[in-house]
Amino acid sequence: MVSPIVNDPAMKPNEMHTGKPDVTDITRRSFLAHMQTALAGVGLLDLWSRESAKASEKQEETRGAWRPGRGETHFAPKAKRVLQIFCPGGASHLDLWDEKPSLTKYAGKPLPGEENFVSFQGKNGTLMPSPWPFRPGGNSGKRISSMLPHLARHVDDIAFIHSMTSKTNTHGPGCIFMNTGHPSEGFPSAGAWLSYALGSANDNLPTYVAIPDIRGEPPNGKANWSNGFLPARHQGIVMSAQRPIRNLRRPDSISSAEEAASRDVLRLLNQRHADAHPGWSELRARIASYELAARMQLSAPEVSNLSAEPASIHRLYGTEDSNQLKAAYARNCLLARRLLERGVRFVQLYCASRASGVDGLLNWDAHKTLKPDYERHCPIFDQPTAALLTDLKQRGLLADTLVLWTTEFGRMPTRQEGTSGRDHNPDGFTCWMMGAGIAGGVSYGATDEFGRRAVEDVTTVWDFYATVLHVLGFDHTRLTWYYNGLDRRLTDVHGRVIREILSDRSNV
Repeated sequence: MVSPIVNDPAMKPNEMHTGKPDVTDITRRSFLAHMQTALAGVGLLDLWSRESAKASEKQEETRGAWRPGRGETHFAPKAKRVLQIFCPGGASHLDLWDEKPSLTKYAGKPLPGEENFVSFQGKNGTLMPSPWPFRPGGNSGKRISSMLPHLARHVDDIAFIHSMTSKTNTHGPGCIFMNTGHPSEGFPSAGAWLSYALGSANDNLPTYVAIPDIRGEPPNGKANWSNGFLPARHQGIVMSAQRPIRNLRRPDSISSAEEAASRDVLRLLNQRHADAHPGWSELRARIASYELAARMQLSAPEVSNLSAEPASIHRLYGTEDSNQLKAAYARNCLLARRLLERGVRFVQLYCASRASGVDGLLNWDAHKTLKPDYERHCPIFDQPTAALLTDLKQRGLLADTLVLWTTEFGRMPTRQEGTSGRDHNPDGFTCWMMGAGIAGGVSYGATDEFGRRAVEDVTTVWDFYATVLHVLGFDHTRLTWYYNGLDRRLTDVHGRVIREILSDRSNV
């Protein structure tokens, strides 16, 4: 059979031999003939894709497949909400959580095997012990820094992970990696994933709130609570005790009836516009955020009204402390508790901010003067954080709240050459969990005798979040979003649940 294209009388001789049209000089007749065939193909493809999608949906309904955003989980959860406390700057495990007697025994000597090691800011000097003794806390006797006397009372409820590792030794990527499972920007944070997975538990408050320190945002700023490629409505909403959500109050010149009528009209116009642009997730997120803001005119002022708390609570947290940085962080801790008890799914609370021109001034990045830096930071962090944990526990919230303490990496066991500070160390550091689903009084994994590298039960950020999602009732391999040709996950293509720190290990 001869191809009809080859026999087309409108074709030139060179086209008759090759069977291919000369696209540089195509005729109107051949163009229309090909267009008709192409349009038929497009129509068939669209019909097939619609039928395929319907069949897939029907199959999912038949199987009872899990669908995100409806408060459902893959299996029974232990936790309903998450509090993440983040100390940016690379808080030193060696001076807070991970006691190393060998640093005292071999103080002033080179680190064996790494005498000429060059880390982030240059060559390292000799081994340097912690400036403060470690003391036992709780009934378990877990030893932590004497600079954290209030937090020492909670060690029986905490599962310490002493073998954390990171893929980067730089603050910005390190913070992003700890919060999103990826060292580069553009990926959803853990809070955004939980917002996507569970949806809202309170229609009048955000699902995910980030509370920056009064000293400023952490390294890489808003990327730490970004929605990434998830719909924009899942990004963290920023608020703090010092700076509640702005522009919520109705002007006195507008009556409540006028405002309600205006919102009704605006809702109609927004819906029409959204229907005309169905793929524009940013538009829908903006509409949803404005509608949420309208509802928050009543709820947000109430949740941020810390004066409603009794004087005993303010004393517990230290909200009126003479140290203004401590008082500000204490108020943020109190705000975090009020958000959690009102149904916010994920609260991200920061203690310290991005780096400044002076290392260690605004965050835990103690390159040059570790002792005065941490004698400034620890008192700000200790009492308010411990008070928040105490308050959650005494209100019964800790029973279904998962608490995380994180930082982007640890510090070197040696002094940075020519200084009395420590350089960055991503090869071994400490993070911890407590609360719902977590076994307290546990120390998992270990660094070597100097705290230089994780050597026992080496743990990754992906393992950390696989465990977090498990406690929340999710199989981390099934919580995905198709993007750029791949089913993306918070745990990338890695991760395992850390069974040893779970309170119930029978079904994992």
